[in-house]
Amino acid sequence: MEEHVGSGQPRPTAGGNVALRLDGVRVRQRGEVWLDDINLELSSGMTTLIGPLAAGKTTLMRVIAGLHTPADGRVVVNGDDVTSVPVRKRSVAFVYQRFINYPSLTVYENIASPLRLAAGFPRKDVDGRVRDVAELMGIADLLERRPAELSGGQQQRTAIARALARPVDVLLLDEPLANLDYKLREQLRADLKAMFKDSPGTVVYSTSDPAEALMFAAPTVVLGEGRVQHVGDVARMYDRPPSLAVAATLSDPPLNLLPGVVNEGRLECLGVPLSTPGTQFSGEDLVLGIRPHQVTIERTRPGQVEFPAEIRLAEVTGSTTFLHLLLAGRRHLVAQLPGTQLFTPGEPAVAYVDPAHILIFSGTGELVADTATEVDLHG
Repeated sequence: MEEHVGSGQPRPTAGGNVALRLDGVRVRQRGEVWLDDINLELSSGMTTLIGPLAAGKTTLMRVIAGLHTPADGRVVVNGDDVTSVPVRKRSVAFVYQRFINYPSLTVYENIASPLRLAAGFPRKDVDGRVRDVAELMGIADLLERRPAELSGGQQQRTAIARALARPVDVLLLDEPLANLDYKLREQLRADLKAMFKDSPGTVVYSTSDPAEALMFAAPTVVLGEGRVQHVGDVARMYDRPPSLAVAATLSDPPLNLLPGVVNEGRLECLGVPLSTPGTQFSGEDLVLGIRPHQVTIERTRPGQVEFPAEIRLAEVTGSTTFLHLLLAGRRHLVAQLPGTQLFTPGEPAVAYVDPAHILIFSGTGELVADTATEVDLHG
């Protein structure tokens, strides 16, 4: 289910049956608003929370965990208001970006510790649960080691295993893979996606990585400047972002932004016509968003528009070359090209863009057209 956020709109909902609800949550610190009127309904299973640095992701998760009391609003879990319930009495587990394990305990005892403290968890079941979770996280052969004897990835797996050991209503993971190397992140992403697919509790996974959010393909909450910007299917949001803020959050590398104007009913960008006369944008100044991978320097299909450019810099990463171009009006455009490609700064070039892949936003940041269907950009 997908809901837009704004005045008069329905409450943002991720998923089906509501298991976790936030009603009008506000957080203020030192006179600043960190979270502003957060209204969310999350179902059981996994929800991805994505936003840039300082968006409020960690603060929101701390409120859900009971580590931070909001100035206003409520946190409701399975129908019970837990806003004033101490963290120790909540059915919640939290995995931080920087793994936290007890250094004096073995991996086995680290995982077992929340089970031994949990009221009502049968003692006879502790050993089986520890070994099951360790097997799931791929650390079954490390149970007798201490954290100092583990790699960073093994320590993070141990921290996640400890969080998973005790069944909880809410599991919070705050960018848990951010400090791991690329290959380990890829493996753990796949493991976690499978693990949380049918979780009976609510799993909130925080990330600032668009690729991670798209890979999980879970109901997604976009957070920015302490506000919920949109909730819904992440692939749909990527293809047709409802706002410039959402498009920027889900774009890595960053979105190219260029000015759009309407002259005599024709949409133009830096003097280059992008549409036939008669569009519905008469008199408006617009913002055009172009993803770097949609820019080429050779014509690849009919109907592409041409932007004369000057090559300024080529950043080669091995598998990708990021070509920085200077357009008319000293506007910058970045093209993401495959492989290793060499260029000479100062040389002229032409940037080609399929107009159907240009995102059109109003001056206030709302998406104003589905470029593939609502506006004839190929005329």
